[in-house]
Amino acid sequence: MAGTPGAEGVEGPAPSRRRLLRLAGTGIGLAALGAGAWGCGPVEDPASSPTPPPGKGATPGAGGDAFTTPPRGTAPGPLWQEPAASGALGALDALAVAGDVVLVSGDPLVGRNVVTGKVVWSREGVAVPGAKLLVSGGTLYLASAEYDGDVVGLDPATGRETWRSRLGKRFSQPRTIAADERHVYVLAGILEKDFSTPNNVIAAIDTSSGKVVWQERRDAGTEEYGITAAVVGRHLVYTDYRENVTVRDTATGRQLWTKKVGRSNSGRFAVHADLVVVADGQRLRAFALADGRERWSLASEEFTRFHDPAVLDGVLYAADSSHVLRAVDPAKGATLWRNDDLLKVAYPWQFTKVGGTLYAATELDDKGGVLAFDARDGKHRWTYNDGTGSLEKWYVTSAGKRLVALHGRRLTALPAV
Repeated sequence: MAGTPGAEGVEGPAPSRRRLLRLAGTGIGLAALGAGAWGCGPVEDPASSPTPPPGKGATPGAGGDAFTTPPRGTAPGPLWQEPAASGALGALDALAVAGDVVLVSGDPLVGRNVVTGKVVWSREGVAVPGAKLLVSGGTLYLASAEYDGDVVGLDPATGRETWRSRLGKRFSQPRTIAADERHVYVLAGILEKDFSTPNNVIAAIDTSSGKVVWQERRDAGTEEYGITAAVVGRHLVYTDYRENVTVRDTATGRQLWTKKVGRSNSGRFAVHADLVVVADGQRLRAFALADGRERWSLASEEFTRFHDPAVLDGVLYAADSSHVLRAVDPAKGATLWRNDDLLKVAYPWQFTKVGGTLYAATELDDKGGVLAFDARDGKHRWTYNDGTGSLEKWYVTSAGKRLVALHGRRLTALPAV
């Protein structure tokens, strides 16, 4: 909701760190089997109640994964909790699920069984810091940690290397940004004779041969980092720190169009059918993939800004810095519902959906965590917080009837109930 901070000139207690962070966000101031009972805690202040021990999260139904739904306001306890490697944080895609293995970016790179939390495999020196976990076609693609200009492919089930691009000395430090059945798309510096990299390219690597299919030099001065990308049919879409939205043809690399947008830097964007939807400060904006024409725009309240949108099951979800969560028709930009009652809860930045429940991970806030909403009307059902008091960002993804959440150096599995 568009909350109003305390009136200027009125004396009162000093604002908490959490409140200061929230004001800064508004621009005004700056998944695992288990048995037992639910862990209870008030939705308003989930961190105030002790976290139930691992394995006491929910009672599975007869189907094994059919967990019983707790009453509104009651968060499930964790099914298991395990440590996460240092260095897991910072990457936009630091958490991924492939089959029944959950992966967390870091060194060592670890694959855990999503049901038990036990380590399936662990490898040191295979992931560069902040590595994007890009899984496509049953392969995890990573820039080589040997810094030899290659891209490697690992089997997510075993951690074994199954593919290598062998680009040799053509590029400097390629970074994977997207993949489809035919190509892995990378950004890389062009290595000059003096070993400098004043220019960079975007390139497509054949997933069968490991050879470069095409490469296109990007404009001088463009950033090599801060890129978020997705493949939609024949369109490769990406945003960058310099606040551009760009679309290229996946077959040839030809740039179809690019647009300057005010606040779209390296955050997530959403795609739906023939549209790409970006958060541009106070507005959500939808552009046609084919030609870049703006199809619709949706504004938030004054002095607020939208955060990363997501399209799940044909509905677009986005929160803004005034802690309003919206469900939107991605084709038309019409609001389906909005939840204005989240001022006591940190705003969501990442979403996943299981059945009729929408789950979200929050940004920097000690009272944040994993939030659950009724996807039909947006009503807030519960908040899970691990009670650590850490301000670090949360990440969440789903695996069948389970959720997996990353917070600081802790990985937690919850029943999706």
